[in-house]
Amino acid sequence: MEQLKRLKSGIEGLDTLLKGGFVAGASYIVQGRPGSGKTILANQIGFNHVRNGANVLFATLLAEPHDRLFHFLSTLSFFDKTQIGGKIQFVSAFDTLENEGLEEVVKLLRREISRQKSTLMILDGLLNARSQAELPIDTKKFISELQGHAAFAGCTVIFLTSSQLDDGSPEHTMVDGVIEMGEETFGPRTVRRMRLRKTRGSGSLPGAHEFEITDKGIDVYPRLESVLSCASVVDLASIATVSSGIESLDPQIGGGLVGSSVTLLTGPSGAGKTSIGMHFLSKCTPQEPGLLFGFFESPQRLRIKANAFGIDLDAMQTSGALHVIWNPTTPGLIDKLGYDLLNVVEKKGIKRVFIDSLSGMGRVAADKSRIHDLLAALMAELRTRGVTTMASWETQTLLGSEIDAPASDLSGIVDNLLLIRFARKGSELKRQLFILKIRDSAYDPSLLEVAIGDFGVAVNKV
Repeated sequence: MEQLKRLKSGIEGLDTLLKGGFVAGASYIVQGRPGSGKTILANQIGFNHVRNGANVLFATLLAEPHDRLFHFLSTLSFFDKTQIGGKIQFVSAFDTLENEGLEEVVKLLRREISRQKSTLMILDGLLNARSQAELPIDTKKFISELQGHAAFAGCTVIFLTSSQLDDGSPEHTMVDGVIEMGEETFGPRTVRRMRLRKTRGSGSLPGAHEFEITDKGIDVYPRLESVLSCASVVDLASIATVSSGIESLDPQIGGGLVGSSVTLLTGPSGAGKTSIGMHFLSKCTPQEPGLLFGFFESPQRLRIKANAFGIDLDAMQTSGALHVIWNPTTPGLIDKLGYDLLNVVEKKGIKRVFIDSLSGMGRVAADKSRIHDLLAALMAELRTRGVTTMASWETQTLLGSEIDAPASDLSGIVDNLLLIRFARKGSELKRQLFILKIRDSAYDPSLLEVAIGDFGVAVNKV
């Protein structure tokens, strides 16, 4: 099967959405309301292209002077002023459009593409071209003539417009791809999202994908569940067991946790979920390192808690046995969290992960309806990478056995499910552990009592 030549945007997430980048020689529309990030995206793509040794033509049909554009772009790390007038040329066609019309704009841009030997042209202000056209056919003719010359010259074209064009508009029918940028509201929050409305002759990832604008420019985070719809590597399906980190628990769950499995600890605040997670990570070594992916408890508090059990997190980090990432639970992008986790797993060769907690991860998400699918994809990916995962989830019920699940159909996401609860015993509250599910291994369903002290965590049959 013939592979289409691609022009990479240099924005990893966008290239993922486009299944490798823009089709070389094709034409695209990037549309969105003012402030949606179109100009930043286009310039970031342009300067990335220049860094690869290619030539870029940035043409505008807007009255705004380029100096004003450069002033705002100068705050972004991808902007390189030394390339302006060299590898990247900025040309204003506004006066030509106003005084001479669309035909002369086409001639001007043709000359510039040929003169600069440009392999990428960005045209900002497609709405102005539309306003100058007497009939819809004139808009089609304008785009068609630019496309024809650009394709012949091996130049990819990106049109920018602030109008909300529909699928049947003259512009949409003429181009090969349409990228829509905008914001969506979830309660009091707004999230920037990108959609590929059209990709002619090329596959793409459909649906809405979150992105953010930082001092580096635009970062795009394709929906994790769409990227990981198929396992990236073959599931190891290992039946070897690894220690839970609690010697008295291992015999109750068939000698330990099945390698590459996912275990969820549920229970109210203070039940001991993080303490059990610390013991799980205590078995990490420089040869088989672990990752603590935390939310609520700061690294300093975790060190104090671990030291009380004789677990030296600092020494483990120094030796490379443990890596710690702490995430705030303030509004953010849940896909970014997933990619951050997987990137560390890949770069550091992580074999054990403790996510403390899934409720913290879920709080970051704006669209709560996606949590189940995202977690399912993330856990499946960790399994295929040979990672044994433990995660916690805080329930709201202090006493009793009810489970406030982080997502519906939770049993399909995890392999092992452990519930810790408080129970009254006379005038005292005791911690009890219920083994609700251990996949692919025999386990003792007996009720266990959890003891936490200077010795660490231990479990005993009631």
